[in-house]
Amino acid sequence: MTAAAVWTAAGSLVLTALTGAPATSAAAQPRGTVVAAARARAAGIEFGACPKARELPRTMECGTVQVPLDYAHPDGRRIRLAVSRVRATHKDPRNSKRRVPRQGSLVFNPGGPGADGTSFPLMGLLPEWRRVASAYDLVGYAPRGVGRSAPLSCQDPKEFFRAPTPAPAHPSRAYKEQRVAEAKAYAGGCARRAGEDLRHYNSLNNARDLDVLRAALGEDRLTFVGASYGTYFGALYATLFPSHVRRMVFDAAVDPAPDRIWYRANLDQSAAFETRWADFRKWAARHDDVYGLGRTAGQVQKSYDRARERLAAEPAGGRVGPGQLQGLFLTAGYYDDYWPGSAKALSAYLKGDPKPLVALAAPHREGAARAENGSAVYTAVECDDAPWPTDFAVWDRDNTRLARVAPFETWSNVWANLPCAYWPAPRQRPLDVRTAPGELPPTLILAAERDAAAPYRGALQLRARLAGSVLVTERGAGTHGIAGGPNACVNAYLDAYLLQGRLPLWQAACAPRAEPRPDGPTFQESRARRLRESLKSATGRTGVTR
Repeated sequence: MTAAAVWTAAGSLVLTALTGAPATSAAAQPRGTVVAAARARAAGIEFGACPKARELPRTMECGTVQVPLDYAHPDGRRIRLAVSRVRATHKDPRNSKRRVPRQGSLVFNPGGPGADGTSFPLMGLLPEWRRVASAYDLVGYAPRGVGRSAPLSCQDPKEFFRAPTPAPAHPSRAYKEQRVAEAKAYAGGCARRAGEDLRHYNSLNNARDLDVLRAALGEDRLTFVGASYGTYFGALYATLFPSHVRRMVFDAAVDPAPDRIWYRANLDQSAAFETRWADFRKWAARHDDVYGLGRTAGQVQKSYDRARERLAAEPAGGRVGPGQLQGLFLTAGYYDDYWPGSAKALSAYLKGDPKPLVALAAPHREGAARAENGSAVYTAVECDDAPWPTDFAVWDRDNTRLARVAPFETWSNVWANLPCAYWPAPRQRPLDVRTAPGELPPTLILAAERDAAAPYRGALQLRARLAGSVLVTERGAGTHGIAGGPNACVNAYLDAYLLQGRLPLWQAACAPRAEPRPDGPTFQESRARRLRESLKSATGRTGVTR
């Protein structure tokens, strides 16, 4: 937390010269949304069988909704967004004799940018979501550019996964120059492949698309659950269309302050991941009898560093180098359910068995197209949304300083976002997310106190900006996204809000979930098993949608 606080203050001095340009044809875009929404309401969505329908329950339906590529020209070119749905079951899981009345559609977005939400309706098969699924049609969709929704690409997927790769915590000048060249090439690839369309992949258009989807579903007001980045364009939606909101849940809230979008937000995130990395190392040290990685957090760090050095000299399985190791433990920083498996793989590798590490950390070539698509959308949205420093010297200065106190993720975060320094499309000026008292119905914000991907400051900012919003905090926890997870206290607040519209007066807190155990299945593993069993029961097959 000290690093985050120090570095937030330092970062505020770095971008004082950055300015944004208004969105093109901004005056025409509100009218464009009205036109597109009216057209979508009249057309509706023709739901039918889904792709790979044999792997899905019969209750899962799929369709598409048309949205303008450019809301300044709603009668111009249109693109189709993939939409999925499972209708409300009307079955009360607590009382089989009670028929639950339908409350409408609940639309979900998992974040990203670049994540595909079309599998979300399957969550209704799980106990944590069954009460909500009894009252709502669960609706998922792929935002513009994602999956089957006019997919965006910046490079040949065959070239996307490069492994093994280095991950220097303090890179040399030559390595930085190499990564700058790669960032320029990647930005150029996005421009060549997308052309003039590239400017239209941004958060404001994602919010407008959401309003068109609301209309196509026949809903006068939107019920929405957004996770991670989904909270940001959900907040944009609440600001742009407050009268169209019924209920909104912001899970793992991103800081919506215009000056954080997105360069400063990434500095904040890198600082927060250092704290989360320390959480993992302390946990591993408490279980030294199982993993043998060290009895203190410092000793666990030395074990990790020893593995990095070995992998740099001889990659495991020819595919896992320091970059892949760092990627594995970055995922563990998002979700503590990954701690036992990651610690076990690191332990086995240091004892001479690389197979568990290769199994977890090596890139899977069959997923290259999806990963490349997700990366392209992530980059386009973040780069289009706001101004970024265009001089690498600024990035170098800021992140060199930050890496002195937060070396774990700082430079890998730089390389992920550096194409934005050389972005060829116009930048948006971030909208000032804010609603006045009485303008917006009460909304629910969920946050884990030690979430690194969405630092807790973001939840506090969002609560301050959306009048009438209520914050529920999972104290001492760090998992990214807590709705529908193992914490019964959090889920009780979620259900009370979605099903009855009930909220605490101002804020509430839940005790943290139990720490992961070295033995036994994690919540994620148990949930995956239960979902497979539910799908098998619903379809008579063992397939799981991809």
